[in-house]
Amino acid sequence: MRSPSLNSPQFDLYSSKTLSDYVTALAWSPRGDTLAVSDAAGEVKLWYCEGSLVTLLSCIGKSVDCLAFSPDGQFLAAGGQDGKVKIWRSLENELVATLENAPAWIDRLAWSPTSNQLAFSMGRYVQVWDVDLGEIAVTLNFDNSSILGLDWRCDGRYLAIAGYQGAKVWQSQDWDEEPYILDIPSASVAIAWSPEGKYLAAGNMDRTIAVMKWDNPNPWVMRGFPGKIRQLAWSEVRTGQDAPLLASSSVEGIVVWEKQAIESLSWQSRVLARHTEVVQAIAFQPHSLLLASASADGCVCLWHRAKRLAQVLNGAPDGFSCLAWHPQGQQLAAGGHNGELLIWSKAMRGQGFGRR
Repeated sequence: MRSPSLNSPQFDLYSSKTLSDYVTALAWSPRGDTLAVSDAAGEVKLWYCEGSLVTLLSCIGKSVDCLAFSPDGQFLAAGGQDGKVKIWRSLENELVATLENAPAWIDRLAWSPTSNQLAFSMGRYVQVWDVDLGEIAVTLNFDNSSILGLDWRCDGRYLAIAGYQGAKVWQSQDWDEEPYILDIPSASVAIAWSPEGKYLAAGNMDRTIAVMKWDNPNPWVMRGFPGKIRQLAWSEVRTGQDAPLLASSSVEGIVVWEKQAIESLSWQSRVLARHTEVVQAIAFQPHSLLLASASADGCVCLWHRAKRLAQVLNGAPDGFSCLAWHPQGQQLAAGGHNGELLIWSKAMRGQGFGRR
């Protein structure tokens, strides 16, 4: 049954494809003309804006779990269960490096926003590979546990890494400097810098979120969630207090946090209720407060100004696993448990989009 449009903006189905297995990751190129997608069978495919789907890596029987384009769009990196990090020159689809890290499972990777340096998890370590030099720039020892999350600050000066007992933040200009430590009594499973680099949020196993203003070492702590914090997402748009919104997911619930003018009130929350199973991914549309959420209940929900339900998108009856916004925000891609790759485009009145 087709879900009704509840409010504008409306997105219409533009393309529907199918991979061999559960879709594990999605990544748009910076120009938005290519979407990389991977699955649990080890495939990596490229979807192009005209609708074609090209195989970059065939099934290997071991999942590819993370994908990322470099900030200039020159390189695409992938990592997964086989312990290998593969890096392609994206314009030519040419494999330029394969980093062997077996038996480590590579499930986290991220490019520096300002250079061709790729950070990736490797058990209790994070390595940073310099593509231009063709060598490892540094190996960082988290020590306490396996890596559960990592994120670069927007200026590339700091790399935050999450795991047991909190997060550690290293300076990229001096990797030998002792990291800043954000202590959490359990484990941090999600870590995210705000887009302007002013705030660092850690989502934790003990059902809390810690938000730290980078020039103030005393974090705010948000409590009362039904389970561990699985996902964090910051808006690019700032509110009246010159701070972005922070969205968080725990089990089937989504809570949006907004900075308050009165310091004692800190961050005020509002709950977005619609999903009936675990929320697998959340993301704000670029340059907007429109929030998308994908759930194992088979729904992608669009939340107008991160407040009220605007539209429900379907197409993966056994559940969605991931989603990603186009860099300019006019398209939204989502992956499903049965290999569904669905791409919706913002409806253009009087023009429309073809279906593929």
